[in-house]
Amino acid sequence: MSELRATVSALLPGVLADLADLVAIRSVSALPAHHADVDASADAVALLLCDAGCPDVVIVREGGQPAVIGRWPAPPGAPTVCLYAHHDVQPTGEVALWTSDPFVVAEREGRLVARGVVDDKAGIAVHLAALRAFDGQPPVGVTVFVEGEEEIGSPSLATILERHRDRLAADAYVICDSANWQVGTPAFTTALRGMCQFVVEVRTLDHALHSGQYGGVVPDATTALIRLLASLHDEQGDVAVAGLLRNDAFELDYPSDRLRTETGVLDGVGLIGTASVADRLWSGPSVTVIGIDAPSVAEASPTLQPVARARVSVRLAPGQEGAAAMAAVKEHLVAHVPWGAHVIFSDPSHATGTTVALAGPIADAARAAYAEAWGVEPVEMGQGGSIPMVSDFQRLFPEAEILVTGVCDPDSRMHGIDESLDLGDFGKACLAEALLLARLGEGAAS
Repeated sequence: MSELRATVSALLPGVLADLADLVAIRSVSALPAHHADVDASADAVALLLCDAGCPDVVIVREGGQPAVIGRWPAPPGAPTVCLYAHHDVQPTGEVALWTSDPFVVAEREGRLVARGVVDDKAGIAVHLAALRAFDGQPPVGVTVFVEGEEEIGSPSLATILERHRDRLAADAYVICDSANWQVGTPAFTTALRGMCQFVVEVRTLDHALHSGQYGGVVPDATTALIRLLASLHDEQGDVAVAGLLRNDAFELDYPSDRLRTETGVLDGVGLIGTASVADRLWSGPSVTVIGIDAPSVAEASPTLQPVARARVSVRLAPGQEGAAAMAAVKEHLVAHVPWGAHVIFSDPSHATGTTVALAGPIADAARAAYAEAWGVEPVEMGQGGSIPMVSDFQRLFPEAEILVTGVCDPDSRMHGIDESLDLGDFGKACLAEALLLARLGEGAAS
């Protein structure tokens, strides 16, 4: 395998240049103004696959954003591996807070900084490096599936999988959209939380009122909303919604001092919840208010507001069904609304989390490949975020093995300001995937 290691190392500069070109395309699927960029990003991915020698590349869309499917047929007796990533990215947030242009890759202290440089255009680049290592002729069948709307919950993914099932059928799925345990230590994700999300609107008046004239008697919608949202947690910070589940404990220890360092929790600010850190992150629910519509401080006036809204995001224990969890949260909010305020729910979405068994010959080959590439054994861990396509693949291809991995690390700041990729880990991930394909090819030939 030393020759393969040298080949991948020689390919990295070109792969990183292609990654920078992909990052420059502002493929923000959540913003209609950038939908043309999402189309351009799909075109760019398709061209990269063609240039890598893929004989069958198509761009598909089933009512949503474009996805790219590229296929190399399997040699006789060899398995087929589907390599997944996504080419859409999150909005940048406040651009002025970035230390450099978010769509121009900048290198600092061994990391690349840009929007999408790790989540998940690095996943595309890992797949390209592994495929180029075989000069367009991988030793196994390969399907590359690069989705275009993961960052908005993959609304058309189920339809794509159903209508293109034959193209996407495989013996194994390598989903390069997760995170590693820490820089220098690879991980396979074996549990993913589900999620539900919605907008809750509180109304108390049919028009705004002077707060001095009527305050103290007439309820204000903003205050009512604040009190309602506060009911979602108890005094210890545990989620207080009946019906939200917590799964079995994780064996992996996640020290709280490490968590504080990695996340930047301010001195004196306590962590919320009462279970172990790993269980709170991966095995149980969380509730986050991710947006509020209320008067801004800059535009505030002495007014009782008639209406206020919030977008609530709930993460769910792996395996809890998303629709049932959403119903439980709504029931809680209706029961806890103060002062008889009217409550309206809108814009719902949900996804069910899952567990991923890391077992079978392909999983064994993956462990060996990643250990060889990284120089340390990979660990099994959960993810607090949701990757909806994992359960979709499990449902449609129950006999296939699924490997959930990635190139993020605790300081990658996915979805945040100055998102970044560790260059050392990136190179190891590229080698690990190439070694996996080689091992699976050898197994078929033996």
